[in-house]
Amino acid sequence: MAKKRLFYVKPEIRDDESIIHGFDIEIDKDDVQRIDRLVDEYESRILTHLDDVYLQKTTRSDRLADRLAEFGGSWRFILWFVAFLVAWMIWNTLGVTNVLHFDRPPFILLNLILSFLAAFQAPVIMMSQNRQAARDKHEALIDFAINYKAEQEIDDMQRQLHQIEGELLEIKQLLKSFARDV
Repeated sequence: MAKKRLFYVKPEIRDDESIIHGFDIEIDKDDVQRIDRLVDEYESRILTHLDDVYLQKTTRSDRLADRLAEFGGSWRFILWFVAFLVAWMIWNTLGVTNVLHFDRPPFILLNLILSFLAAFQAPVIMMSQNRQAARDKHEALIDFAINYKAEQEIDDMQRQLHQIEGELLEIKQLLKSFARDV
């Protein structure tokens, strides 16, 4: 995941100070690094907490299925499996190993093993995908809650700004009437 910046530093500012756009708050590079570090720590704490909750809610067999699905869906598995298939076919077709052939072409035993593997690998991968979908849904709910809270805070700030704007208009009108009276 790409790192998101929460603020932007003007490039024309001197090296020893900066201004955060939108807030016009002067900060130096140490503050920028400190803010970045705090945001990174907060994100890692949230991810660690989600991982802990996930591990508490999953059973041993669920975690085993996840590890099997992780291995079964990797290039490492494909490479090992290709090597196994090639070795099986070479061993059972070479004339040098004629006495030790245990599955002559058309490799009926190999077909049985492949069918067995497919029959068990597919449900394990589907179980893992279902759990991952449930975990993604949980994370999406957390994201929604955070976004909803942020939207509420933005609405509250807008209400306050409209109130301040109304009060400023009243002050302007009072100043204008005061200036006419003087």
